[in-house]
Amino acid sequence: MTQLPDSDQTGGGRHPSIVERIETSTTPRVPFSVEFYPPRDEAAEERLWRAASVFSELGAAFVSVTYGAGGSTRDRTVRVVERIVRETDLVPIAHLTAVGHTVAELTDMVRMYGEAGVSNILALRGDPPGDPLGEWTAHPEGLHYAEELVRLIHEVGEYHVGVASFPEGHYRARDLDHDTEVLVGKLRAGAEYSITQMFWDVEHYLRLRDRAVAADPEQGAKPIIPGLMPVTSLRQVKRMVELSGCALPDDLAERLRTAAGDGPEENREAVREVGIDLTTRMCERLISEGVPCLHFNTLNFSRATREVLTNLSMAPAPGVAASRI
Repeated sequence: MTQLPDSDQTGGGRHPSIVERIETSTTPRVPFSVEFYPPRDEAAEERLWRAASVFSELGAAFVSVTYGAGGSTRDRTVRVVERIVRETDLVPIAHLTAVGHTVAELTDMVRMYGEAGVSNILALRGDPPGDPLGEWTAHPEGLHYAEELVRLIHEVGEYHVGVASFPEGHYRARDLDHDTEVLVGKLRAGAEYSITQMFWDVEHYLRLRDRAVAADPEQGAKPIIPGLMPVTSLRQVKRMVELSGCALPDDLAERLRTAAGDGPEENREAVREVGIDLTTRMCERLISEGVPCLHFNTLNFSRATREVLTNLSMAPAPGVAASRI
């Protein structure tokens, strides 16, 4: 690994680890968590904090805040995470990507999070800025792999580190065996859990879990948290499939196309109804299979995720206090 600058071994320590949070959660049935994006404008900012208030009331185990490719949202990510620590009772995970950064810059970011009271970091290699599917090139003074970033974070200070996992395999991996080797390597480096890329077929998640345990019974048994996104737009789904490479099952694609209709504008409410039903069914299956937590990509909205949680008897209907569930 690239030489690490001198470290004063600062670290977070204010919040419990994510593993502790999901093990001690009192949310009915199974813990849940959500993902936010750093807002781009004032309206998006207001929407994010409204959603944060809702998920705080509902008892989210944690909330993750994304970090743009090449650090494109770095300042906004730090600002959001700092405000979560300062003004809410939510436990934040700060994303951190290696792409486009020197080791010194990454070290500074880790220390900055620690100074803000953040002790949970999600270590990601990250996608190339501009074209996420383009050629990946490491910074000359940076890191090549997420495994190296996990080790770097632990060398800087005492943090709880998570990583990403890919139910259908990362699109840059040679095959599923190679993808599993990479995940196990990150866990051996000190990652305590992983959060998966979104998927629409629960079997992909179950096979990932099996592969991880088969590759390393100890490390592979660490929590693999399924990443989910309630579908509310056919256009949204197509974009996510394009960027992530995850497959959209033919039967689901047909249901969504039928719901969207043939007109110039898709029937968003009909698509949304299909999406909420799909995500609810996926969650029911995942809960029955013993998942440690359900992680929802919210796009900074609360309505769709709350509807799924209500369907699962994990949240009251809108307008009913969470304390009455």
